[in-house]
Amino acid sequence: MTETEDVSIAAATEKDIDGLARLIRTSFADVSRRFGLTPENCPRHPSNCTHEWIQGDLERGVHYFILSVAGEAVGCVGVEQASPATCYMERLAVSPEHRGCGYGTRLARHAVSRAKKMGAAYVGIGIIAADTGLKNFYEALGFEAGETKTFAHLPFEVAFMTILV
Repeated sequence: MTETEDVSIAAATEKDIDGLARLIRTSFADVSRRFGLTPENCPRHPSNCTHEWIQGDLERGVHYFILSVAGEAVGCVGVEQASPATCYMERLAVSPEHRGCGYGTRLARHAVSRAKKMGAAYVGIGIIAADTGLKNFYEALGFEAGETKTFAHLPFEVAFMTILV
């Protein structure tokens, strides 16, 4: 990223649903390939994201934010308030060609800041436990590893992480 780049983060609206679904699918495609996730063995993985998923999220109160560079959406993140003290960060995504520019860090920090403004005491995330690179990314941001769980409907273990806001 250069100092002259026009980078902004804005709240998503209903008009952004299709673009969000496409961005999330594209951004998680490499994860699905790396871990052998398919629509059959993991239908709710973000690599299968649809318009209906995002529409349902918005109706449930999930707040999505889009990071744009020179007007092009290249990343997004969702924040859901699960309880007065707890927010979940969901579907943090950066398009593959824009990774390594600090956009994921900016989106994660924006989500944590948003959660704090919503009155949350902490933010939680769930990741594929075997994804050590992603775990390291979140730890560098201040997230702490919690429990790891196995779910019957998922072909991988989920590692939970939290950060105080």
